[in-house]
Amino acid sequence: MTHFLKAWILAIGLILTPTALSAQEALPAAPVVDSAAASEAESADVPAATEAPASGLDPALYTPMKPTPGIGMPVDGHIDFQEQFSPTGETAHWINNAILIPMMVGVCVLVLFLLLWVVIRFRRGANPNPSKTTHNTFIEIIWTVIPVLILVVIAVPSISLLARQFEPAPEDALTVKVTGYQWYWGYSYPDNGDFEIISNMMSEEDAAARGEPYQLAADNRMVIPVGKPVKLLITAADVIHSFAIPSAWFKLDAVPGRINEKVLQIDREGVYYGQCSELCGARHGFMPITVEVLSEEKFNNWVRANGGTVKGDVEEPAAEVVETAATETTTEIADADAVAATN
Repeated sequence: MTHFLKAWILAIGLILTPTALSAQEALPAAPVVDSAAASEAESADVPAATEAPASGLDPALYTPMKPTPGIGMPVDGHIDFQEQFSPTGETAHWINNAILIPMMVGVCVLVLFLLLWVVIRFRRGANPNPSKTTHNTFIEIIWTVIPVLILVVIAVPSISLLARQFEPAPEDALTVKVTGYQWYWGYSYPDNGDFEIISNMMSEEDAAARGEPYQLAADNRMVIPVGKPVKLLITAADVIHSFAIPSAWFKLDAVPGRINEKVLQIDREGVYYGQCSELCGARHGFMPITVEVLSEEKFNNWVRANGGTVKGDVEEPAAEVVETAATETTTEIADADAVAATN
């Protein structure tokens, strides 16, 4: 009986199918709208938009600073480290120029002198019967003690510098979380409302328009206040990256699942460039780092322009609320005392 009903239902469906098709064919065709005319009409209704600033932010609060040529960036023909603008960078640069380079030059000159002296003094013509000496205690003591002294001289300032680079940040330091993505950077500001800035490399045309070096310029910069320690919390979302700013003597790996901490302090306002220094994939060479260092007032305006909060702006409303609550409480107590006295 069940198969019989299914057969009848299938037959009725086949009979009614042509009727449904003919009904669909009888429907009026949809009107054809000229897309060009529609777009012209829409553009006529919408007012022309004003040109946005390069940063996409309110120019009254923030305008990207122009970089200073030769500051915070590589220089053609330069053979030394970049000029340093952080306390650790200045110390490291001094160690290199005042200790390491003179030692290297001295060792090279000494070895060259000994080589020439041996070539001249012990040549076959001047020394037909060579000595059979195999040991010399005095010389062996010298070539053991002198390298040890050299290493000690190098170790004392080097270990001090290394320890200073990993000192914990002070409690009032600004915190910035740096996240490496493939292939761009993200900067979060948990102390200022936890907003995040996404930073990508600028095109050659846009970099030229803003007067910045191509492949080092980023559309959105990491902004920090001048002369103040900043606690950077560095991590990665996918693969290992490395956050490096040569002119601040700063470099730290960004590892997925781990947060590395280091203090960054730059003592001069300006724009400082760096790059990802860990091979992270096909576009490794297109992950520039741009750090803009501003005065505290300008930094606070930049935070406000990005929708963040500044500590001073948050404390004032809170104080007003507390004062209002205290006034209301005092009024309620006074009213209660008056009612009690009446009774």
